[in-house]
Amino acid sequence: MKNFSTVVTRAAAAALVACAFAGPVQAAECRFKPNAPDQHRVVKGDTLWDISGAFLEHPWCWPQVWGMNREEIRNPHWIYPGQIVYFDRARGRLSLNKPGSGDDGSDAPLLRLSPQVRSEGLERGAIDAIPAGAIEPYLTQPLVIEKDALASAPRIAASQEGHLYLGTGDRVYVRGDLQGATEFQVFRPGTALKDPQTGAVLAHEAAYVGTVKLVKAAVPGVDVHTMTVSSSVSEMGVGDRLIPAPPPAVRNYVPHAPQTNIDARVMSIYSGVTYAGQSQVVTVNRGSIDGLDVGSVLQLYHFGKVVADPEGSKGFFGLKRATMKLPDEQYGSLFIFRVFGRVSYGLIMQVTAPVEVGDVAKSPE
Repeated sequence: MKNFSTVVTRAAAAALVACAFAGPVQAAECRFKPNAPDQHRVVKGDTLWDISGAFLEHPWCWPQVWGMNREEIRNPHWIYPGQIVYFDRARGRLSLNKPGSGDDGSDAPLLRLSPQVRSEGLERGAIDAIPAGAIEPYLTQPLVIEKDALASAPRIAASQEGHLYLGTGDRVYVRGDLQGATEFQVFRPGTALKDPQTGAVLAHEAAYVGTVKLVKAAVPGVDVHTMTVSSSVSEMGVGDRLIPAPPPAVRNYVPHAPQTNIDARVMSIYSGVTYAGQSQVVTVNRGSIDGLDVGSVLQLYHFGKVVADPEGSKGFFGLKRATMKLPDEQYGSLFIFRVFGRVSYGLIMQVTAPVEVGDVAKSPE
């Protein structure tokens, strides 16, 4: 497997530091920290976000200083404990090759790395983009079900011997179109998630209750499919809905600015609390249809307040209350780690104030 190292020309290096990767939107200016170290030895527990933040003012600038294109962001090469990330100050880039070693490609053209088949065992040893433990349940369980999926989802219509609640090993009867799937996650629909900007219902919160597996599909003259409960985290019941078990979650994402301008709102905070802090999960009202993808980083803002203007115009009769609008205040970052059509999950990264429903989440400026 090749090193996660990209070589750039002298002319391209400076541009990479100041500009975003090619795309319809130019991201904010990317700069190295004045006190950035010359090198960092990767240790177990490091994340791409941590390492990037040690060198760069904005961790999502990682792709720029490695010269990564969109395909390489989706299918990155991995970094492993024991490797050393070097800061090549002369060329304004990061590398796994020591500057001046003869392998740093100082006169080589830009090298584009293409996706390759990788060993799962090796990937498991690579560092994560962000702390994996904070998002693990959200990678394998639905928790947010989009509106269209809810309307068409198969449902548990009856149970063996009329049991009211079901557990592992029990038989259930499911009605609906399975669309060829044989293994399903079971959820209980909950609160509707409304777009803070339009009021439209984009999705529903869902309580994950377990999994079921197909035993026998419905035959002519029979209205239901026969299934058994494979696992349960709480009791299932008639009326619970099924969705096909998702494919293995994408874990090899890289922090980056969105490809398109995103102007989103925080739609909900998981577990229904009013405020959220660092390492908590929220949903936003934008998804793949809007140009978000896994690994996108958004900046969080509180809306600027309207305050009294002590010297502003009070109108013709002097009775009007003079006010002025303050700018929106940027206070943190949001890392998008799972994307649906119109809804996405984000992990709150560095914040200096609590996150609230309705806060702005938009492309870096």
